[in-house]
Amino acid sequence: MIDFVNTFPIWASLVFSIIINFSFFLIALIFKTDKVTDLSYSLTFAVLAPVLLFSAGKGYSLIQILLMGSILLWAIRLGSYLLKRILITKTDDRFDDKRNNPANLIRFWILQTTAVWIIMMPYTLFLISRNIDLPAGLVIFGFIIFLTGFIIEIVSDVQKFRFKSQEQNKGKWMDKGLWKYSRHPNYFGEILVWWGLFIVVLPGLSGWNLLTAAGPVSITLLLLFVSGIPLLEKSAEKKYGSNPDYIRYRDRTSLLVPMPHRKENQ
Repeated sequence: MIDFVNTFPIWASLVFSIIINFSFFLIALIFKTDKVTDLSYSLTFAVLAPVLLFSAGKGYSLIQILLMGSILLWAIRLGSYLLKRILITKTDDRFDDKRNNPANLIRFWILQTTAVWIIMMPYTLFLISRNIDLPAGLVIFGFIIFLTGFIIEIVSDVQKFRFKSQEQNKGKWMDKGLWKYSRHPNYFGEILVWWGLFIVVLPGLSGWNLLTAAGPVSITLLLLFVSGIPLLEKSAEKKYGSNPDYIRYRDRTSLLVPMPHRKENQ
């Protein structure tokens, strides 16, 4: 197995992603539960990062350890938050059209498995590499971007969770804290996380390996156009679209990047 990981790291990463996600897919299918979906997403990253680093043997650098630690930190934080949330809410309305429809459910899990694999590509290659000399300035800059995104993601998730947990806010949309300046600040933080880590590993990539930029590009496109913002915007329109206060919030508030409110006459 170690030889396979070292020789074909990209394909080894795909195999691990398939095994982990297919196992949890079976649980979701058999028990018709939403509780393991986001957990498996985070867990795949948490497994891949150390497996890739340590399978290549000794000689890994401090930057590789920090990269692995960053991915683990992100995965543990996100996984624990999402698990806590789903244990309270019991169901995820994203799966209302999938929970009892195996075809729709398997399509979602295939998308998730593929997304994890692609997102991890640049870090997969970097973690199994040895004797890479990286410019300190760029590494520091990349980790600063990562930490900025990580903090934004934590703060926005905590703010929304507390807001939704209060009975007086039932049936209301979140427009406090960071959410006052962005309709999806958590996704902005998520995008910064992966672009920051990509900046860290970028000097260690060359030639065809630069195509692994598909990793941060894919998470950006997924959140902007596929499984992130579009689904939540559609859900918000269904719940609040006839409310003039929500329409005002929507029209004045940035979609992604936290920014001051737009003027109402624009």
